[in-house]
Amino acid sequence: GQDPPARAAGLVPPCPRRYPVSGLSLARFLERRWRGEMPARVVFWWDMLLVGTLVNLVFVFVSLAMAAQHVDMGLVVAVHFVPLPYNLFLLVALLRSPGRTTAQASVGALWFAAFTLL
Repeated sequence: GQDPPARAAGLVPPCPRRYPVSGLSLARFLERRWRGEMPARVVFWWDMLLVGTLVNLVFVFVSLAMAAQHVDMGLVVAVHFVPLPYNLFLLVALLRSPGRTTAQASVGALWFAAFTLL
């Protein structure tokens, strides 16, 4: 079994088959999250910790590769911060999500801070 306090805190990932993304347009994807229509566990685990982290890591590595190639530092910084609006969107979406726990909100805020400063 799984630890009930961890499940209650929203720190147990959801079953991915329960929330298929197929058939959703990008506009609908964004709209549902902005309006707080998506369960917190989906926004937290799938959108933020999995997809958001991968997006951020791609831009971190691209900006590091650009810096290693002596690309203008202004461009490197700009590329590094491309995901910042999406990160803020994910944090707001999490905070608006039904069923959001204090633990999820805290981890989400730390995630946002880490990728803003990283």
